[in-house]
Amino acid sequence: METKERRRLDVVSHVQRSTRMTAGQQRAWAEIWPQIGRRLEEIPAGPVDFSEWFGRTAPVVLEIGSGMGEPTAQLAATAPEVDHLAAEVYQAGHGQLMLWAERGGVSNLRLLLGDAVIFLMDHVPAGSLHGVRIYFPDPWPKKRHHKRRLIQPAFVALIASRLAPGGTLHLATDWAHYADQMLEVCTAEPLLTNQYDTWAPRPDWRPVTKFESRAHREGRPTRDLLFTRH
Repeated sequence: METKERRRLDVVSHVQRSTRMTAGQQRAWAEIWPQIGRRLEEIPAGPVDFSEWFGRTAPVVLEIGSGMGEPTAQLAATAPEVDHLAAEVYQAGHGQLMLWAERGGVSNLRLLLGDAVIFLMDHVPAGSLHGVRIYFPDPWPKKRHHKRRLIQPAFVALIASRLAPGGTLHLATDWAHYADQMLEVCTAEPLLTNQYDTWAPRPDWRPVTKFESRAHREGRPTRDLLFTRH
């Protein structure tokens, strides 16, 4: 990505969180991580070879912000024909995701530790992704913090450029104002087309996350958006 485009991308895909881990998560890092995980700073310069990383050639879906990982492991388990790449900066979250994957016998999952924005800019070839999923990103609810939100025009343009024709961008949030911003930003991206007039019906295949469960308890409706790269 050109320097001027880098300057426009002043968002990050994460906030700093604790790195404390349970004994099980530590074991996962010691035993499982070397086979399926990569740290962003250890990836060689240039485009990543997904076929080499996964050991096969298959459609690749990138999930940005997989959290503690149970829904991610479920999604990978129910779609074995698709390769799932989970990007997260929370080490304990990846530790727990590895435990979920181990428990479910999931083999089509790989993990990235690091900022997904930089990964997309520096290592993901144009037109190489089957899909990008961003579920319940930090809403930054205070108005003065809205500029920190992940879903901004330059970032959506970057995602769109990395999607293959027919690839999908799937967003979900329980914050109404953020949902409106997501809709506005994605609608304005010339490479994307909304699959619905506005909000998408909640897909049955998307597992309920802890954030969604809390939103339901607090009376906040969830909104999904599904856009396709044309």
